[in-house]
Amino acid sequence: MENVVSTQFWKGKRVFVTGHTGFKGAWLCVWLKQLGADLTGYSLPPLTPGVFADCGVENGMRSIFGDIRDFEKLRAALVDAQPDVVFHLAAQALVRRSYKDPLETYSTNVMGTAHVLESVRMAGSVRAVVSVTTDKCYENNEWVWGYRECDPLGGRDPYSSSKAAAELVTSAYRDSYFPVARYAEHRTAIATARAGNVIGGGDWAEDRLIPDIIRALLAGQPVQIRNPHAVRPWQHVLDPLAGYILLAERLFCGGSAFASAWNFGPSLQDARPVSWIVERILSQWEGNAGWIAQEGNHPHEAKYLKLDCAKAFGELGWHPRWRLDEAIDSLVEWYRAKQESKNMNELTIRQIDAYSRAADRAMRQAIG
Repeated sequence: MENVVSTQFWKGKRVFVTGHTGFKGAWLCVWLKQLGADLTGYSLPPLTPGVFADCGVENGMRSIFGDIRDFEKLRAALVDAQPDVVFHLAAQALVRRSYKDPLETYSTNVMGTAHVLESVRMAGSVRAVVSVTTDKCYENNEWVWGYRECDPLGGRDPYSSSKAAAELVTSAYRDSYFPVARYAEHRTAIATARAGNVIGGGDWAEDRLIPDIIRALLAGQPVQIRNPHAVRPWQHVLDPLAGYILLAERLFCGGSAFASAWNFGPSLQDARPVSWIVERILSQWEGNAGWIAQEGNHPHEAKYLKLDCAKAFGELGWHPRWRLDEAIDSLVEWYRAKQESKNMNELTIRQIDAYSRAADRAMRQAIG
Protein backbone atom coordinates (compact mmCIF):
# COMPACT_ATOMS: atom_id res chain seq x y z
CA MET A 1 0.00 0.00 0.00
CA GLU A 2 1.37 3.45 -0.90
CA ASN A 3 -0.27 6.58 0.53
CA VAL A 4 -3.73 5.04 0.10
CA VAL A 5 -5.83 6.25 3.01
CA SER A 6 -8.60 3.81 4.00
CA THR A 7 -12.12 5.23 3.94
CA GLN A 8 -13.37 1.99 5.43
CA PHE A 9 -11.03 2.29 8.41
CA TRP A 10 -11.96 5.89 9.26
CA LYS A 11 -15.72 5.68 8.83
CA GLY A 12 -17.25 6.15 12.28
CA LYS A 13 -13.88 6.31 14.11
CA ARG A 14 -13.96 8.74 17.03
CA VAL A 15 -11.09 11.18 16.42
CA PHE A 16 -9.84 14.04 18.62
CA VAL A 17 -7.70 16.74 16.93
CA THR A 18 -5.88 19.43 18.88
CA GLY A 19 -5.05 22.53 16.86
CA HIS A 20 -8.00 22.06 14.50
CA THR A 21 -8.26 25.80 13.80
CA GLY A 22 -4.66 26.02 12.57
CA PHE A 23 -3.42 25.60 9.03
CA LYS A 24 -2.48 21.90 9.13
CA GLY A 25 -5.18 21.00 11.64
CA ALA A 26 -7.94 22.50 9.51
CA TRP A 27 -6.77 20.67 6.37
CA LEU A 28 -6.64 17.45 8.40
CA CYS A 29 -10.20 17.95 9.65
CA VAL A 30 -11.55 18.57 6.14
CA TRP A 31 -9.92 15.30 5.04
CA LEU A 32 -11.08 13.27 8.05
CA LYS A 33 -14.65 14.50 7.63
CA GLN A 34 -14.53 13.35 4.01
CA LEU A 35 -13.39 9.93 5.27
CA GLY A 36 -16.40 9.70 7.60
CA ALA A 37 -14.68 10.17 10.97
CA ASP A 38 -16.65 11.24 14.06
CA LEU A 39 -14.58 14.32 14.77
CA THR A 40 -13.92 16.53 17.81
CA GLY A 41 -11.52 19.48 17.64
CA TYR A 42 -9.92 21.40 20.50
CA SER A 43 -7.99 24.61 19.87
CA LEU A 44 -7.72 28.31 20.44
CA PRO A 45 -9.96 30.38 18.16
CA PRO A 46 -8.20 31.10 14.85
CA LEU A 47 -5.89 34.11 15.03
CA THR A 48 -5.94 34.76 11.28
CA PRO A 49 -8.26 34.02 8.33
CA GLY A 50 -7.63 30.66 6.74
CA VAL A 51 -8.90 27.19 6.02
CA PHE A 52 -10.91 26.87 9.24
CA ALA A 53 -13.14 29.87 8.48
CA ASP A 54 -13.03 29.77 4.68
CA CYS A 55 -14.04 26.09 4.51
CA GLY A 56 -16.50 26.09 7.40
CA VAL A 57 -14.47 23.37 9.09
CA GLU A 58 -16.54 23.44 12.29
CA ASN A 59 -19.62 22.30 10.34
CA GLY A 60 -20.16 18.56 10.73
CA MET A 61 -17.89 18.18 13.77
CA ARG A 62 -17.69 19.17 17.44
CA SER A 63 -15.50 22.26 17.74
CA ILE A 64 -14.26 23.31 21.18
CA PHE A 65 -12.31 26.53 21.70
CA GLY A 66 -9.79 26.10 24.50
CA ASP A 67 -6.12 26.31 25.41
CA ILE A 68 -4.08 23.11 25.77
CA ARG A 69 -2.37 24.84 28.70
CA ASP A 70 -5.75 24.65 30.49
CA PHE A 71 -5.40 21.06 31.64
CA GLU A 72 -8.82 20.66 33.29
CA LYS A 73 -10.74 21.92 30.27
CA LEU A 74 -8.66 19.83 27.86
CA ARG A 75 -8.97 16.70 30.01
CA ALA A 76 -12.74 17.10 30.31
CA ALA A 77 -13.11 17.58 26.55
CA LEU A 78 -10.96 14.59 25.62
CA VAL A 79 -12.43 12.24 28.23
CA ASP A 80 -15.95 13.25 27.18
CA ALA A 81 -15.15 12.58 23.49
CA GLN A 82 -13.81 9.07 24.27
CA PRO A 83 -11.74 9.07 21.07
CA ASP A 84 -10.20 6.06 19.37
CA VAL A 85 -7.48 8.22 17.78
CA VAL A 86 -5.81 11.48 18.85
CA PHE A 87 -3.90 13.80 16.53
CA HIS A 88 -1.97 16.40 18.54
CA LEU A 89 -1.16 19.41 16.34
CA ALA A 90 -1.79 22.35 18.70
CA ALA A 91 1.42 24.36 19.09
CA GLN A 92 3.16 27.70 19.01
CA ALA A 93 4.69 26.96 15.61
CA LEU A 94 6.68 30.07 14.63
CA VAL A 95 10.43 30.41 15.11
CA ARG A 96 10.52 34.22 15.18
CA ARG A 97 7.59 34.41 17.59
CA SER A 98 9.42 31.99 19.90
CA TYR A 99 12.25 34.51 20.21
CA LYS A 100 9.74 37.20 21.23
CA ASP A 101 7.82 35.02 23.70
CA PRO A 102 9.81 31.96 24.77
CA LEU A 103 7.66 31.27 27.84
CA GLU A 104 4.50 30.99 25.72
CA THR A 105 6.38 28.70 23.35
CA TYR A 106 7.68 26.35 26.05
CA SER A 107 4.43 26.28 28.03
CA THR A 108 2.39 25.51 24.90
CA ASN A 109 4.69 23.06 23.19
CA VAL A 110 6.11 21.22 26.20
CA MET A 111 3.48 21.37 28.95
CA GLY A 112 0.70 21.39 26.35
CA THR A 113 1.98 18.07 25.03
CA ALA A 114 2.15 16.68 28.57
CA HIS A 115 -1.45 17.81 29.14
CA VAL A 116 -2.61 16.02 26.00
CA LEU A 117 -0.85 12.78 26.93
CA GLU A 118 -2.08 12.90 30.53
CA SER A 119 -5.62 13.39 29.19
CA VAL A 120 -5.11 10.38 26.94
CA ARG A 121 -4.05 8.38 29.99
CA MET A 122 -7.23 9.38 31.82
CA ALA A 123 -9.61 8.80 28.89
CA GLY A 124 -8.99 5.07 28.68
CA SER A 125 -10.42 4.82 25.15
CA VAL A 126 -7.48 5.91 22.99
CA ARG A 127 -5.82 3.30 20.80
CA ALA A 128 -3.57 5.55 18.69
CA VAL A 129 -1.84 8.91 19.26
CA VAL A 130 0.08 10.86 16.62
CA SER A 131 1.95 13.74 18.27
CA VAL A 132 3.18 16.16 15.60
CA THR A 133 6.49 17.96 16.14
CA THR A 134 8.86 19.24 13.42
CA ASP A 135 12.03 18.56 11.46
CA LYS A 136 13.59 21.36 13.55
CA CYS A 137 13.65 19.09 16.61
CA TYR A 138 17.02 17.70 15.45
CA GLU A 139 20.40 19.03 16.53
CA ASN A 140 21.07 20.75 13.21
CA ASN A 141 24.66 20.63 11.99
CA GLU A 142 23.78 22.01 8.53
CA TRP A 143 24.58 18.62 6.97
CA VAL A 144 23.92 17.94 3.28
CA TRP A 145 22.33 14.58 4.09
CA GLY A 146 19.00 13.97 5.78
CA TYR A 147 18.44 13.49 9.49
CA ARG A 148 17.19 10.10 10.62
CA GLU A 149 14.83 9.38 13.49
CA CYS A 150 17.73 8.05 15.57
CA ASP A 151 19.81 11.24 15.26
CA PRO A 152 20.25 13.48 18.34
CA LEU A 153 17.55 15.98 19.24
CA GLY A 154 18.39 19.62 19.87
CA GLY A 155 17.40 23.10 18.80
CA ARG A 156 19.16 26.45 18.95
CA ASP A 157 16.04 28.63 19.16
CA PRO A 158 13.15 28.37 21.66
CA TYR A 159 10.74 26.90 19.11
CA SER A 160 13.07 24.14 17.92
CA SER A 161 14.19 23.19 21.42
CA SER A 162 10.59 23.20 22.66
CA LYS A 163 9.71 20.66 19.98
CA ALA A 164 12.72 18.53 20.89
CA ALA A 165 11.47 18.66 24.48
CA ALA A 166 7.98 17.65 23.29
CA GLU A 167 9.59 14.61 21.66
CA LEU A 168 11.21 13.71 24.99
CA VAL A 169 7.93 14.19 26.87
CA THR A 170 6.14 11.91 24.42
CA SER A 171 8.85 9.27 24.66
CA ALA A 172 8.76 9.40 28.46
CA TYR A 173 4.97 9.00 28.55
CA ARG A 174 5.19 6.08 26.14
CA ASP A 175 7.91 4.35 28.18
CA SER A 176 6.29 5.07 31.54
CA TYR A 177 2.59 4.52 30.92
CA PHE A 178 2.21 2.88 27.49
CA PRO A 179 5.37 0.74 27.14
CA VAL A 180 5.70 -1.23 23.94
CA ALA A 181 6.45 -4.43 25.88
CA ARG A 182 3.07 -4.21 27.68
CA TYR A 183 0.95 -3.19 24.71
CA ALA A 184 -1.39 -6.17 25.20
CA GLU A 185 -2.38 -4.69 28.57
CA HIS A 186 -2.89 -1.00 27.77
CA ARG A 187 -3.65 -1.21 24.00
CA THR A 188 -2.42 2.35 23.34
CA ALA A 189 0.26 3.12 20.74
CA ILE A 190 1.93 6.54 20.64
CA ALA A 191 4.15 7.94 17.88
CA THR A 192 5.66 11.30 16.95
CA ALA A 193 5.69 12.74 13.44
CA ARG A 194 8.35 15.13 12.13
CA ALA A 195 7.66 17.06 8.93
CA GLY A 196 9.50 19.74 7.01
CA ASN A 197 8.34 23.13 5.73
CA VAL A 198 4.70 22.63 4.82
CA ILE A 199 3.00 24.84 2.25
CA GLY A 200 -0.50 25.06 0.82
CA GLY A 201 -3.56 27.24 0.44
CA GLY A 202 -5.04 28.97 3.45
CA ASP A 203 -1.89 29.67 5.47
CA TRP A 204 -1.88 33.27 6.71
CA ALA A 205 0.53 32.97 9.66
CA GLU A 206 2.91 35.83 10.38
CA ASP A 207 6.59 35.54 9.49
CA ARG A 208 6.08 32.54 7.21
CA LEU A 209 7.22 32.52 3.59
CA ILE A 210 4.08 31.69 1.62
CA PRO A 211 1.73 34.00 3.57
CA ASP A 212 4.32 36.79 3.33
CA ILE A 213 4.51 36.32 -0.44
CA ILE A 214 0.73 36.27 -0.92
CA ARG A 215 0.15 39.30 1.30
CA ALA A 216 2.72 41.28 -0.69
CA LEU A 217 1.19 40.21 -4.01
CA LEU A 218 -2.33 41.14 -2.91
CA ALA A 219 -1.04 44.52 -1.76
CA GLY A 220 0.86 45.06 -5.03
CA GLN A 221 4.19 45.36 -3.23
CA PRO A 222 7.58 43.69 -3.77
CA VAL A 223 8.04 40.53 -1.73
CA GLN A 224 10.61 41.01 1.03
CA ILE A 225 12.66 37.87 1.76
CA ARG A 226 14.82 37.37 4.86
CA ASN A 227 16.95 34.39 3.82
CA PRO A 228 16.77 33.90 0.03
CA HIS A 229 19.55 31.29 -0.03
CA ALA A 230 18.23 29.12 2.82
CA VAL A 231 17.39 25.59 1.64
CA ARG A 232 14.28 23.92 3.06
CA PRO A 233 12.48 20.58 2.49
CA TRP A 234 9.29 22.03 0.99
CA GLN A 235 6.14 19.90 0.71
CA HIS A 236 2.43 20.36 0.21
CA VAL A 237 0.41 20.04 3.41
CA LEU A 238 -1.38 16.94 2.09
CA ASP A 239 1.85 14.92 1.91
CA PRO A 240 2.63 14.91 5.66
CA LEU A 241 -1.09 14.70 6.51
CA ALA A 242 -1.29 11.51 4.46
CA GLY A 243 1.65 10.27 6.53
CA TYR A 244 -0.06 11.16 9.82
CA ILE A 245 -3.28 9.42 8.77
CA LEU A 246 -1.46 6.30 7.58
CA LEU A 247 0.58 6.24 10.78
CA ALA A 248 -2.57 6.46 12.90
CA GLU A 249 -4.07 3.53 10.98
CA ARG A 250 -0.94 1.45 11.54
CA LEU A 251 -0.80 2.39 15.24
CA PHE A 252 -4.42 1.36 15.69
CA CYS A 253 -4.06 -1.93 13.83
CA GLY A 254 -0.40 -2.83 14.41
CA GLY A 255 0.13 -1.25 17.79
CA SER A 256 3.60 -1.46 19.27
CA ALA A 257 5.34 -2.11 15.95
CA PHE A 258 4.77 1.54 14.93
CA ALA A 259 5.04 3.31 18.31
CA SER A 260 8.13 5.43 17.62
CA ALA A 261 9.29 8.58 15.79
CA TRP A 262 8.70 9.08 12.04
CA ASN A 263 9.97 11.54 9.42
CA PHE A 264 7.69 12.78 6.64
CA GLY A 265 9.64 14.91 4.17
CA PRO A 266 9.64 15.65 0.45
CA SER A 267 11.75 14.13 -2.30
CA LEU A 268 15.38 15.21 -2.07
CA GLN A 269 15.10 17.20 -5.31
CA ASP A 270 12.39 19.30 -3.69
CA ALA A 271 14.78 20.77 -1.12
CA ARG A 272 15.02 24.19 -2.78
CA PRO A 273 16.25 27.65 -1.76
CA VAL A 274 13.72 30.25 -0.70
CA SER A 275 14.46 32.34 -3.80
CA TRP A 276 13.34 29.46 -6.07
CA ILE A 277 9.97 29.27 -4.29
CA VAL A 278 9.43 33.01 -4.58
CA GLU A 279 10.28 33.14 -8.26
CA ARG A 280 8.05 30.14 -9.06
CA ILE A 281 5.03 31.78 -7.39
CA LEU A 282 5.74 35.16 -8.99
CA SER A 283 5.88 33.52 -12.43
CA GLN A 284 2.29 32.28 -11.96
CA TRP A 285 0.84 35.48 -10.51
CA GLU A 286 -0.42 38.20 -12.81
CA GLY A 287 1.41 41.50 -12.75
CA ASN A 288 5.02 42.56 -12.54
CA ALA A 289 5.76 41.75 -8.92
CA GLY A 290 9.34 41.16 -7.83
CA TRP A 291 11.24 40.42 -4.65
CA ILE A 292 13.97 42.04 -2.62
CA ALA A 293 16.22 40.82 0.19
CA GLN A 294 15.04 42.23 3.50
CA GLU A 295 17.71 44.36 5.14
CA GLY A 296 18.64 44.28 8.81
CA ASN A 297 19.66 41.68 11.35
CA HIS A 298 17.37 38.68 11.81
CA PRO A 299 17.24 35.97 14.48
CA HIS A 300 19.09 32.78 13.66
CA GLU A 301 17.26 30.30 11.43
CA ALA A 302 18.65 27.09 9.96
CA LYS A 303 20.19 27.51 6.50
CA TYR A 304 20.08 23.85 5.49
CA LEU A 305 17.86 21.03 6.71
CA LYS A 306 16.73 17.75 5.15
CA LEU A 307 14.96 14.63 6.41
CA ASP A 308 15.75 10.99 5.68
CA CYS A 309 12.36 9.31 5.26
CA ALA A 310 13.53 5.78 4.46
CA LYS A 311 11.76 4.44 7.54
CA ALA A 312 8.36 5.78 6.42
CA PHE A 313 9.01 4.57 2.86
CA GLY A 314 9.86 1.05 3.94
CA GLU A 315 7.63 0.43 6.95
CA LEU A 316 4.54 2.56 6.26
CA GLY A 317 4.56 2.49 2.47
CA TRP A 318 4.33 6.30 2.56
CA HIS A 319 5.88 8.42 -0.20
CA PRO A 320 5.49 12.11 -1.08
CA ARG A 321 3.06 12.27 -3.98
CA TRP A 322 3.04 15.91 -5.11
CA ARG A 323 6.27 17.32 -6.44
CA LEU A 324 7.11 20.88 -5.47
CA ASP A 325 5.87 22.37 -8.73
CA GLU A 326 2.49 20.65 -8.24
CA ALA A 327 2.37 21.89 -4.64
CA ILE A 328 2.96 25.48 -5.74
CA ASP A 329 0.38 25.17 -8.54
CA SER A 330 -2.23 24.02 -6.03
CA LEU A 331 -1.53 26.77 -3.49
CA VAL A 332 -1.65 29.48 -6.18
CA GLU A 333 -4.99 28.01 -7.31
CA TRP A 334 -6.24 28.16 -3.70
CA TYR A 335 -5.30 31.78 -3.06
CA ARG A 336 -6.58 32.85 -6.47
CA ALA A 337 -9.92 31.16 -5.77
CA LYS A 338 -10.11 32.90 -2.40
CA GLN A 339 -9.41 36.23 -4.09
CA GLU A 340 -12.29 35.50 -6.50
CA SER A 341 -14.70 34.55 -3.67
CA LYS A 342 -15.17 30.95 -4.82
CA ASN A 343 -16.48 28.12 -2.63
CA MET A 344 -13.32 27.28 -0.69
CA ASN A 345 -14.63 24.13 0.95
CA GLU A 346 -15.43 22.63 -2.46
CA LEU A 347 -12.01 23.64 -3.81
CA THR A 348 -10.18 22.22 -0.79
CA ILE A 349 -12.04 18.90 -1.09
CA ARG A 350 -11.29 18.88 -4.81
CA GLN A 351 -7.57 19.26 -4.10
CA ILE A 352 -7.71 16.45 -1.52
CA ASP A 353 -9.44 14.24 -4.10
CA ALA A 354 -6.78 15.10 -6.70
CA TYR A 355 -4.04 14.18 -4.25
CA SER A 356 -5.78 10.88 -3.40
CA ARG A 357 -6.11 10.03 -7.09
CA ALA A 358 -2.38 10.63 -7.54
CA ALA A 359 -1.70 8.21 -4.68
CA ASP A 360 -4.06 5.63 -6.20
CA ARG A 361 -2.30 5.88 -9.56
CA ALA A 362 1.07 5.41 -7.91
CA MET A 363 -0.15 2.31 -6.11
CA ARG A 364 -1.56 0.75 -9.29
CA GLN A 365 1.68 1.46 -11.14
CA ALA A 366 3.69 -0.14 -8.32
CA ILE A 367 1.48 -3.25 -8.40
CA GLY A 368 1.26 -3.54 -12.18
